[in-house]
Amino acid sequence: MRFILIIIALVFSVIEAFPQQQSTASKQVSIFSIDAPQLKTTKKIWLYLPKNYATSTKKFPVIYMHDAQNLFDEKTSFVGEWEVDETLDSLNAQVIVVGIEHGNDKRLDELTPFKNEKYGGGNADNYLEFIVKTLKPHVDLTYRTKKEVKNTAIIGSSLGGLVAFYATLKYPKVFGKAGVFSPSLWFTNDIYEMMQQAPKTKAKFYFLCGDSESENMINDLNKMTKLLDENRCYCLKLSKKEIIKDGQHNEKLWREGFKKAYLWMME
Repeated sequence: MRFILIIIALVFSVIEAFPQQQSTASKQVSIFSIDAPQLKTTKKIWLYLPKNYATSTKKFPVIYMHDAQNLFDEKTSFVGEWEVDETLDSLNAQVIVVGIEHGNDKRLDELTPFKNEKYGGGNADNYLEFIVKTLKPHVDLTYRTKKEVKNTAIIGSSLGGLVAFYATLKYPKVFGKAGVFSPSLWFTNDIYEMMQQAPKTKAKFYFLCGDSESENMINDLNKMTKLLDENRCYCLKLSKKEIIKDGQHNEKLWREGFKKAYLWMME
């Protein structure tokens, strides 16, 4: 699976060179670009607004998500989209989603909090600093958001699942909820050590993986959730773990799991 992740990161950098179908993004989705000084680049951001955003004055919770190319649009996706917009439209969901495009060949570097001896990486601190200190303030200033930690979630899959989990430990006063899909916990043992040393967390976690992913996916996830349970404040039931029969490491698993994760996390 590690080799596959590297190949995927390389393919992402050339995927736009191939002809693709028409956009499938709903009219609730728009795109803007923003300077990311922490990463010395410009990031393209996909924004989902609720169907009633323009006709209301209310404020909305916000979900930050990684790999935006795969979230809303079949045209820009690698091997299928999550259909986040269609799912939220069907629920008349009262939430704003901010999708951050990955850095193509820099994806592995941006989404990993610690270096791997073989694959490198380890630039997630700068990536998260961009989200927390540049992107979130812009979103909160420009759109009607509920800014509090209890109304701010972060969701990702694979390396994005790893960095989503890490984000709640790194910024416990910013992210109060995390959707952790098929997390690449194999990348470094440092994430387990960080969990063991972390202050008691009140964050709400939804874990998802399939039983037909990598050989160690379920064992790694069980190890982390055990550490998380030991870390919890007394009597808080704030974690849910779903292991999907025959589930594989792909967009189909994450697309089908997103609705249930959203409903549980945001209840």
